[in-house]
Amino acid sequence: MNNYQTIADYYAQHRNEIVGFVAMRIGHEDSAQDIVQDIFLRLLCSDKLISDITLPALVFTLARNAVADWFRRRRVLDEYEHYIMGTGDSFESMDSVISARELMERMERTLARLAPECREVYRLHIYGGMQVSQIAEETHQPYRAVEYRLGQARKQVRCQLRQCI
Repeated sequence: MNNYQTIADYYAQHRNEIVGFVAMRIGHEDSAQDIVQDIFLRLLCSDKLISDITLPALVFTLARNAVADWFRRRRVLDEYEHYIMGTGDSFESMDSVISARELMERMERTLARLAPECREVYRLHIYGGMQVSQIAEETHQPYRAVEYRLGQARKQVRCQLRQCI
């Protein structure tokens, strides 16, 4: 059985269980479904060998990491909203909150367009707060490759965000 069939069978049998696992932690059913879909899409795009034995642990590890990423992004948005709400003028504050949400949505769309290697490095750097050397060590990639991928990701993100301003 190939990777696609293994992943498809596991998805068909355990999707609701994984959505429940994620939804229980984040409290949002729709977001949980999106996260689970992203996890399985990532698995389908992976060229690594996946077996029936390793797949459950891999899926739940990816789900746990995705929940942590969701909370990191949410925390940044919440901090920005609290800052804006403390400025006084409610009309400007609401416009700014909406702008922050739109900016986060654009950021997520931009990250989705990045090559998977660049996306992973960029997320670890921005959301994980890791340095290039730490990312290289964790991902078992050469330092220069990580540095290059981070630079490419930054250029693409800057270019996309400039277009929306």
